[in-house]
Amino acid sequence: MRIPLSDHFTYKKLLLLSLSPIGSMLFTSLYGIVDGFFVSNHAGATAFASLNLVFPFIMLLSGVGFMFGTGGSALVAFHLGRQEVEIANRYFSLIVYTTVAVGITLVAVGYLLTPLVLRLLGATPEMEPYCALYLRINMLGIASFMLQQLFETFFITAEQPQLVFRVTLIAGCTNMLLDWLLVGCLKLGIAGAAWATVLSQTVGGLIPLLLFILRRDWLLHLGRTRFELWVLAKTCGNGISEFLSNISASVVGVFANLRLLKYAGENGVSAYGVIMYVSFIFVAIYLGYTMGVSPAVSYHLGAENTAELKNLYRKSLRLLGIMDLSMVFLGELTAVALAKLFVGYDAALCALTVRGLRIFSLCYLVFGINIFSSAFFTALNNGRVSAVISVSRTLVFELLMLYALPALLEIDGVWAVAPAVEVLGLLLSLFYFRKYGSKYGYR
Repeated sequence: MRIPLSDHFTYKKLLLLSLSPIGSMLFTSLYGIVDGFFVSNHAGATAFASLNLVFPFIMLLSGVGFMFGTGGSALVAFHLGRQEVEIANRYFSLIVYTTVAVGITLVAVGYLLTPLVLRLLGATPEMEPYCALYLRINMLGIASFMLQQLFETFFITAEQPQLVFRVTLIAGCTNMLLDWLLVGCLKLGIAGAAWATVLSQTVGGLIPLLLFILRRDWLLHLGRTRFELWVLAKTCGNGISEFLSNISASVVGVFANLRLLKYAGENGVSAYGVIMYVSFIFVAIYLGYTMGVSPAVSYHLGAENTAELKNLYRKSLRLLGIMDLSMVFLGELTAVALAKLFVGYDAALCALTVRGLRIFSLCYLVFGINIFSSAFFTALNNGRVSAVISVSRTLVFELLMLYALPALLEIDGVWAVAPAVEVLGLLLSLFYFRKYGSKYGYR
C-alpha cells in the first residue's frame, strides 16, 4: 500500500508506515539469530564465540550503508517536501552510486586487513582460524549488505514501504535455507554460515538496485547525476550519528568481550553473543519504527509544516513509551527459553546467559525513546545533535560504565552497563528535545 509522505499521520497511519520496516528489521534479526543457532549447535562453542568476536567489525563496515541511507533519505525527502523532485532524484542517484564505489573499496581493504583486525579484536589462538575464515568470506558480501541497508530507508522515501519487508523476506529465507543446507546438512561449519550470509546479502542488495533502475514510474528512480561533493558531505553529516553508532557498538563490543574474557572466559563471550542476538530483536522494532517515520519528518520539515512535525513528535513518543514497557516485560519473561535455545547444551553457560539477559533487559525501559531521539534529529537534518546523542550514549557512557560497573559488580556489572547507559541517554535526549523544540516547531 502506498502511503504518501504528505499525509497527516494518525496513529494508524504511523503504524502502517512503520510496519514494513519493523517487519524487515525483525526478520533481519531472526536470520542473524539462525546463523548463531546453527553455528552454536553444529560447530561448537569456540566457533560461536569466534563469530561473535568478529561480528562488531562486520557491522562497523556495513554501517557506511546505513549512514548513506539515513543521511541521504533525510536530504532527499526534504527536497521532495519542497516539490523539487528532479533535484531529489539527482541526489538519490549520486548517493547510490557512491555507496557502490565505497562498498567495493571496503571489500578489498577488509579482506587484506583481516590479520591486523584479529589481533586488535583479541582473538585467542583457538579462535583465530574460525575468525579469519568467517571474516574473509563475509567481506565478499559487504558491498551488497551496504546497498541493502541503504535501500531500506529509500524504499520508504519513494513511498514504497511494503517493499522493505518483501526484499528482506526473500534475503532472509535465502540465508536460513542455506544455513540449514550448508551448516546443518553439509556440516561446513562457520564457513557455511558465512557463505549463507554473503549470498543472502547479494540477493538483498541487488533486487532493490534493479527495481530502482527499472521502475521509472516511482517517485525516486536511478538515473543520470553529477558529482556534487557538498551533497555527499551533507549526506554524511546527516547520517554520521548512525555510522558513529555502528563504530561505537563495534568498539564497545571489542572492549566488552575483553572484559568478559577476564571475568568469565570464553563462556562470557558466548553468553554476551546470545544477549546481543536477543537484543537485535528488540532493537529491530525501534529501528524499524524510526526508519519508517524519519522520511515523513524530513518531508514536513521541507514543506515547513510545523503542525505535522508536532503531530509526528508527540504521537511517536507516546507509541514508543508503550513499546518500552512491553519490551521489558517480554525480555524478562523469555530469558530462560531464549538461553536454552542457544546454549542449552551447557548448564553453566545457560545459567550465566539467563542472568545476563534478565539484568540487560532493564535497559528496554527507555531504549526506544533514546533511539528515536537520535533518528529524529537526523531527519531534521541536524547531524551534529544526532551525533552527540548517539556517540554519548553508544560510546562515551558505555565505556565509562563498562570500566566502572564490573569493578564493583564483576560479571553482573557487565550486564548492568546497558541499563545504566540508557538512563544517562534519556537525560541527554530530553535536554535536546527541549532545547530545539522552538527552533523546529515540534513543541
